[in-house]
Amino acid sequence: MTEPAGREPSELPPRYPRDMHGHGAAPPDPRWPGGARIAVQFVVNYEEGGENSLLHGDPASEAFLSEIVGAAAWPGARHWNMESIYEYGARAGFWRLHRLFAERRVPVTCYGVASALARSPAQVAAMQEAGWEIASHGLKWIEHRDMPEAEERAQMAEAVRLHAEVTGERPLGWYTGRCSMNTLRLAAEEGGFAYVADSYADDLPYWVEAGGRQQLVVPYTLDANDMRFATPQGFNTAEHFFAYLRDSFDALYAEGAAGTAKMMSVGLHCRLAGRPGRLVAVRRFLDHVASHEGVWLATRLDIARHWAVQHPAPAAERPRPSRMSREAFVAAYGGVFEHSPWIAERAFELELGPAHDTAVGLWSALARAFRSATDEERLGVLRAHPDLAGKLAAARRLTAASAAEQAAAGLDALTDDERETFTRLNTAYTERHGHPFIIAVRDHDKAGILAAFERRLASESADERAEACRQVERIAFLRLTEMLPS
Repeated sequence: MTEPAGREPSELPPRYPRDMHGHGAAPPDPRWPGGARIAVQFVVNYEEGGENSLLHGDPASEAFLSEIVGAAAWPGARHWNMESIYEYGARAGFWRLHRLFAERRVPVTCYGVASALARSPAQVAAMQEAGWEIASHGLKWIEHRDMPEAEERAQMAEAVRLHAEVTGERPLGWYTGRCSMNTLRLAAEEGGFAYVADSYADDLPYWVEAGGRQQLVVPYTLDANDMRFATPQGFNTAEHFFAYLRDSFDALYAEGAAGTAKMMSVGLHCRLAGRPGRLVAVRRFLDHVASHEGVWLATRLDIARHWAVQHPAPAAERPRPSRMSREAFVAAYGGVFEHSPWIAERAFELELGPAHDTAVGLWSALARAFRSATDEERLGVLRAHPDLAGKLAAARRLTAASAAEQAAAGLDALTDDERETFTRLNTAYTERHGHPFIIAVRDHDKAGILAAFERRLASESADERAEACRQVERIAFLRLTEMLPS
């Protein structure tokens, strides 16, 4: 997270680094080639020969993603059964998957563990002959959760070097899988990846600021993934796997037909989906996909390159509210609630994050500060609002925002009779309720405003105070929609 300029880390108010907003309610149109309704992408993970093993210099045997569900690592010992399960993936499962995709000319991305690729020259040659993209799956298929940052950086560099040595070119995609909190940043810092896949956060690619640059993330999947054959309460039969893939495809295809196209990733492992009884699920799913028009079959690199053209990285990042200094934040948003900068000051101290860098997000933070204020403070905000078409408007002493809002509703061009009516209503309303009449004029025309004025003049003051507060919040939201993305 970038810290606001001029503040020491110890002085920072709470900031939340996770982005819970993402593309928001209206995701961008990916504009897939040919107007496709969905992009479908298959990953074959090649990990066999890169897993934990004493032969590979690791302290214990592998325990993850095998037929032995719930297996435990054997410290200081080799695990013959586990090793042979992984060997099946290289010796038989890979070729079964390779034949299926090659026969149908389906693009594939291989997540290749560099040390595993180095131990499987025939498989690498087959991938290249079929035109597969070979992305990096790290140096070894091991857990990185507690790995020191310097060690993970060094292993990433060695993975790239070894990958290039084995395949003839460096990888342009990266996926660690069993990653750490540092992985995405380290991959961005490496600087050579067209995309990073260590995310499950979306159905579309997205840009993140990491490692001092804008890094494209093409998120992966753990649900449309054969790994669930090796987890408790996962897939038990090919029918289960096929049904889940089919239903996922159908749901996303329908979204694309409705105008919000998405991406679907399918994750496969040679030692899992490469088993005969599971391959039929992949074959049946390929048949299902082929029965639909408007499907773009692509590698992950294809998708990354397409996205970078259609939705380039931001050239210059706009100031984000959650990263501003207090002074900049209050200067920018202190007038959103009329003449009440203290609301912005209090909102600045909340736990802001990427979700608050949007109109609805920042409005939520400001509204929270307003709602948690005392009754007298909220009344002060109401009294800070000008009369509609009143003396301040006539003297052109409204704030720029208020002047624009009243003008948009035609309140700057009243007839003499209309001006007299507004003057009468303003006086009567303030005398009855103790604060000016407040309404989000952008939601109404002149006639609607007058009708609301007449109706609310007769309300109970407690009810009218609550309504005025709601209108103040609405005005703030409308102002923010002109200042920030939705």
